[in-house]
Amino acid sequence: MSINCFLSAKAPLQTFAAVTSISSTRIVSVFGRKSSPSFVTLRVVSSMAYEKELDAAKKAASLAARLCQKVQKALLQSDVQSKSDKSPVTVADYGSQAVVCLVLEKELNSEPFSLVAEEDSADLRKDGSQDILERITKLVNDTFAGSTLSTDDILRAIDCGTSEGGPNGRHWVLDPIDGTKGFLRGDQYAVALGLLEEGKVVLGVLACPNLPLASIAGNSNNKSSSSSDEIGCLFFATIGSGTYMQPLDSKSDPVKVQVSSVENPEEASFFESFEGAHSLHDLSSSIANKLGVKAPPVRIDSQAKYGALSRGDGAIYLRFPHKGYREKIWDHVAGAIVVTEAGGIVTDAAGKPLDFSKGKYLDLDTGIIVANEKLMPLLLKAVRDSIAEQEKASAL
Repeated sequence: MSINCFLSAKAPLQTFAAVTSISSTRIVSVFGRKSSPSFVTLRVVSSMAYEKELDAAKKAASLAARLCQKVQKALLQSDVQSKSDKSPVTVADYGSQAVVCLVLEKELNSEPFSLVAEEDSADLRKDGSQDILERITKLVNDTFAGSTLSTDDILRAIDCGTSEGGPNGRHWVLDPIDGTKGFLRGDQYAVALGLLEEGKVVLGVLACPNLPLASIAGNSNNKSSSSSDEIGCLFFATIGSGTYMQPLDSKSDPVKVQVSSVENPEEASFFESFEGAHSLHDLSSSIANKLGVKAPPVRIDSQAKYGALSRGDGAIYLRFPHKGYREKIWDHVAGAIVVTEAGGIVTDAAGKPLDFSKGKYLDLDTGIIVANEKLMPLLLKAVRDSIAEQEKASAL
């Protein structure tokens, strides 16, 4: 379903446009000019495919991350609600989604667009939700520094994300805060925005406000070794153009990143979800043992894992949800292309590529695994053997 938002809210949009009017040249100049000799620096943004879409996605994710950072620094109990499935949702989830929708509409020149996103405004329209809606509206207006969007504008912006996706046409895919539980703990989370074209991922952006710019390799607390290291990373990739990382505050040029080149699984480290409810840690441990992995797992919330893997902080990612759980596409679209464009491979447990063309959910075999080209055959064998052993044991 194609969506063209805010057709009846021209005045607020005009204010929004005036506040956020930044040309591509201006955006590049804000990023700065300092380069690093250890990476390939991205110099000519215009040479990349999907230039307009990438600029819009980077801007949307960065602004949404700014709103999330503000909320996380002073999170109030009233800012947290429970959805019907008992999972938490915050004012930042809603505000982030509204920001992304507003930026995409403006930057794409009001072209109709389809957005598949995690949140909707249903709970915010219920009696007793006015206070939280007004707080979200204030957060969004503050993010755009002087805009005068109304609560109705914010509700419509949130509901721009109601597309079902599918195999035809273009669909933006958004998780406004991937890793809400990590967000609530003050740990890792990500604003994850991707673009599907005819069911294939062609663009992905991950804004990871709490991820250090320095490697977190070997640190099980997912923090860098130095307390003075800068935090906040923006990863982005377009199909055929590689993956790049830059500071979220855009003080320096993007640098090209690559996945780990480790070939010996004994030297590899692996990432998995922080929450035991999100992945079967026992199964991951069995797989690691079969591979001979010696390092303890690095447990991180959200698609920040994909970003860290894309720059080589770890070599393997294992995700095995509990039986009955259905993976949503917004939890993997952006991260998948960020890793694959950095040289990694992302498949289900049977070695099949992830299929994002079926709507909001992924149909896959058992779980999701990520590794480099050299490690993947060994990983697939260890996965098959471990799953077979687990199924045999459960049948006894």
